[in-house]
Amino acid sequence: MKADRLLSILLLLQTRGRVPATELAERLEVSVRTIYRDVESLSVAGVPVFSERGRHGGIRLLPGYRTDVTGMTVDEARALFVLSAQSAHSDLGLEGALGSALRKVMAALPAPHRPAAERVSERILVDPARWMQNAPAGAAPGTGPDLGELQYAVFADRRLRLRYRHSGTPAPVEYAVDPYGLVSKASVWYLVADLHGEPRLFRADRILAAETTEEVVRRRPGVGLGEVWAALREQVERVPKDVPVRVRVRRGRLDMFLRIHGSRLTAPPPEPGSGVNPGACGEWAELALAFPALPAVRMLLAFGADVEVLAPPAARRELARAAAEALRLYQD
Repeated sequence: MKADRLLSILLLLQTRGRVPATELAERLEVSVRTIYRDVESLSVAGVPVFSERGRHGGIRLLPGYRTDVTGMTVDEARALFVLSAQSAHSDLGLEGALGSALRKVMAALPAPHRPAAERVSERILVDPARWMQNAPAGAAPGTGPDLGELQYAVFADRRLRLRYRHSGTPAPVEYAVDPYGLVSKASVWYLVADLHGEPRLFRADRILAAETTEEVVRRRPGVGLGEVWAALREQVERVPKDVPVRVRVRRGRLDMFLRIHGSRLTAPPPEPGSGVNPGACGEWAELALAFPALPAVRMLLAFGADVEVLAPPAARRELARAAAEALRLYQD
């Protein structure tokens, strides 16, 4: 554990130059006192490391000092070479660069670890595409989105002009957006961007044209790609709340109604003569239901005048619109 930690400190300092002891302690999940003891151990081992006090101080290596040691364990080497099985690199045009990088890492690995790393690509295959996944509507079979222009805008911190085709809408729409980055989820690429300061998700294969402007991107201060993606994902995955609906049903049709819509009840149906509510006796029985969305109440029209929606008013208006549409269709 200590050897791995010492090597991690060495590589961090080599990459960053100067790192505060508090940051090293947080990254390596140890105390600041432990970091200073590790720095002393590195110094005793001949590594030219020292501490600088003051507001802008920290721990750093002697300028110009470099080491080629990788210090990778067998599991770390295996984890790294699983990357070669991912399709995201080819979508980004980085497949060749990935292969070249892995060859360089292979050459730097300790000799005992190389066979294990080489076997990863022969034993592990990662295919992120879903079963029987079809090409999106409007896209040629076997082709994916061209991410070149999107990549350029993301890394150049420039605004993008998009021609975008929404699902179910034939006419494309033009947007000027502020990109945060690209996300690949289940082999589908998305552009995460702000539109008029609000987070939006654009599916890459629905972007008909993209143009990088000369305008500097206008991202919200202190907000990063991970945070925006998490918020958008929550919006997509959030289960909508049911719409509560109160109805009254003629008792002669109540049994049939309960067989069809009994699973939507949010309270037991009143028994005749129970006195639970005014609708418990007489010709009508009042019921409390829940529907997944307001338009779903239209299925109640199958009972004609034997079912009346009492509340909410929006559900009554939805049924009135549905009845008017049917009347216009059949009035001749």
